Amino acid sequence: MTVKNIVYIGCSLDGYIAGKNGELDWLDSIPIPEGVDMGFVAHMERIDALLMGRTTFETVCGFGGAWPYSKPVFVLSTTLTSIPDAYADKAQLVSGSLTNVLSSIHQKGYHNLYIDGGATVQSFLREDLIDEMIITTIPILLGGGARLFGDLPKPLSFELVGTEVFVNQIVQEHYRRKQN
Repeated sequence: MTVKNIVYIGCSLDGYIAGKNGELDWLDSIPIPEGVDMGFVAHMERIDALLMGRTTFETVCGFGGAWPYSKPVFVLSTTLTSIPDAYADKAQLVSGSLTNVLSSIHQKGYHNLYIDGGATVQSFLREDLIDEMIITTIPILLGGGARLFGDLPKPLSFELVGTEVFVNQIVQEHYRRKQN
């Protein structure tokens, strides 16, 4: 049985996933033609569930409109005590060590996970629990904000699986963890 933790995320040229005040509007700074999803639909078809951090969950809840996910969503948090009532049927709260959280999710039958959120991605990388990363780079320098990557206890090697360019400006790179 395949078990994978996959990151699919957008970042600025200088490595930020959100601006200095958490803003994400820069992600839409380049118009994308209708029907160009930059591989998101294919990515969602590969995964069984999403595991996101509290900040990302709260950001998604703040978007308004219909809930954007058809797959189960797990919210990793040390501070939330419950999922808000409006989203109780859309997400489940999880906490604890990453290995215990993953074990619990896997026991529920979800093995290929979309890992989302800056702090969550960094935590998974620190524990060497990311199998693939699909990073979409928007050609903008934010000069500060929430970083995609943080300190690691040791270097982690990845191999490039593929690169795609969208609308002649946005570069998406797909990496797979290189096992030594």
